[in-house]
Amino acid sequence: MSKTKTHKASCHCGAVQVTIAHLPDYMQNCNCSLCRKSGSVWGYFGAADVEVLGETKSYQRRDCSEPAIQLHFCKTCGSTTHWCLIEDFKQRTKAEDRIGVNMRLFEELELVGTELRFPDGKNWAGDGAFTYRRDAIILSKGDDV
Repeated sequence: MSKTKTHKASCHCGAVQVTIAHLPDYMQNCNCSLCRKSGSVWGYFGAADVEVLGETKSYQRRDCSEPAIQLHFCKTCGSTTHWCLIEDFKQRTKAEDRIGVNMRLFEELELVGTELRFPDGKNWAGDGAFTYRRDAIILSKGDDV
């Protein structure tokens, strides 16, 4: 599949549509409580490469003293769609404006050829690089995300 072709997906009910300008370089299947409980596999993009249409609700972690992201989900069906960096976090860290998109919204065949990584977010202290729970894979036809 094309890494440069525009891809479109939606939440379960179709009220929120997500368009990405290209496939991500890789996706992360993290095992932290937020990722597991939101049912997400994340692809990362510059803000200019993502368009979200439709009304979402958001959630900001309360278990972190300085949360970095605001998680968005469809207000109708509850499907997790994406996250955005919190303005305070961007200003404090001088972080680039990034968006994480829930790649489980997209058809699996669209993701063939994309690397899937497995960070151990459950045991990550929040500083430094992730360790990984298993080796990354390149998705092929028939792989589930």
